[in-house]
Amino acid sequence: MLAKSYPYYLANEPVVADSQLAVHDKYTGELATRVALADREAIDRAIARAVEARDPMRELSAYERQQVLTHCARRFEERFEELALGLCIEAGKPIRDSRGEVGRLIDTFRIAAEESVRITGEVMPLDISPRGRGYSGMWKRVPLGPCSFISPFNFPLNLAAHKIAPALAVGCPFVLKPASLTPVGALLIGEVLAETDLPPGAFSILPCPREGADLFTVDERLKLLSFTGSPEVGWKLKSKAGKKKVVLELGGNAAVIVDETADLADAIDRIVVGAFYQSGQSCISVQRILVHESLYADFRERLVRAVSGLVSGDPKQEDTTIGPIISKAEAERMQGWIESAKRAGGRVLTGGGRDGVLVEPTLMEDVPRSEAVCAQEFFGPLAVLSSFRDFDQALAEVNDSAFGLQAGLFTRDLYRAHQAWDQLEVGGVIVGDVPSWRMDNMPYGGVKDSGLGREGLRWAIEDMSELRLLVLRKP
Repeated sequence: MLAKSYPYYLANEPVVADSQLAVHDKYTGELATRVALADREAIDRAIARAVEARDPMRELSAYERQQVLTHCARRFEERFEELALGLCIEAGKPIRDSRGEVGRLIDTFRIAAEESVRITGEVMPLDISPRGRGYSGMWKRVPLGPCSFISPFNFPLNLAAHKIAPALAVGCPFVLKPASLTPVGALLIGEVLAETDLPPGAFSILPCPREGADLFTVDERLKLLSFTGSPEVGWKLKSKAGKKKVVLELGGNAAVIVDETADLADAIDRIVVGAFYQSGQSCISVQRILVHESLYADFRERLVRAVSGLVSGDPKQEDTTIGPIISKAEAERMQGWIESAKRAGGRVLTGGGRDGVLVEPTLMEDVPRSEAVCAQEFFGPLAVLSSFRDFDQALAEVNDSAFGLQAGLFTRDLYRAHQAWDQLEVGGVIVGDVPSWRMDNMPYGGVKDSGLGREGLRWAIEDMSELRLLVLRKP
């Protein structure tokens, strides 16, 4: 169970505040815990302390940074079930998916520990013409400085970790604002960080109301803003961020193609997982399924049967696949989109209903592409089926989207795999699996409305550092 209340962390220290945020069990609606809320003054003080920590953090040796990250990974392993149950309660994430996220949290810190001791540079020749004779050059990466992080509700542990761990690996102090709906995961990470010998001011984790939260974006003392969340909010923050570097991990309406060479049973097994794990509340959840016309009828029948058998309900039960949506308002929005698609001619193959915050796992077909369930990010347990005749047509349909995060392709044709890699306007193409698949060491991010930059430890470290050149002249 969760503790009765949690402090926030300011400059590495726990702070109990008069103002508190209630956190509810997303399935029962009951009060689960309360967390301390930081006001504008506390946020300003945290940023000032991060600035003070800039040089001490830069001066940490690689092995010291690695020790901090290794300690965190070990402590997360020791607190595995506690972290998983807390996630299940505050996010409504089915317990099996919650354990999966804790495993990824540990992976993320473990990989960051490895990367912390291999942040390398390069020696480069400058005598590329007579003017450069006698000159040589080399470059290295140095920490960018104080960073601002804003993390989302759907992966409260691992998406916060994808900001925190690379910052520690490279030596950047940071301030983090966790999602107000799911702040506990980040605060539990803070508990573990507070056990280390990081320099004072190295980290602050600050749940806060909207008033004052603008400092995370506009304050010029911060050198980078990394935001994960909705496109509407992300692009708005970018416009206000000023001179600082901005990394955005935003939305998607991920598509998967199943061509006539695919193993149908394998594709269906993976697509059920990709569309409905953690109740579809993932930016790379399978939302659009394109199936070759020769397989379509068989595929549809078998997929409907598989989806109809998914268990909805209490996320604490081991057999639950579909848990609650994060809020009633979001569940109502999803139901409205389904009803709109039905009015436009779409047909519900299974599901389509709602019971409070439980949205049934839903499959639809014959939905116009302009409908929100196709064109926008549904962020829930729904996928839309359509058929295609030729492969070029399927690629064009995947690209017919404002988003471009990841795409999946089930094929046994190597040439088609390379064609998809060349032509799909996405950050990543996953062949033989769903777009929802991610390992935490790979470059992850999107194009178009899906964002800017890449996460994955090595690439986040690059964003949180800058090149510094040295030129030597031999007289």
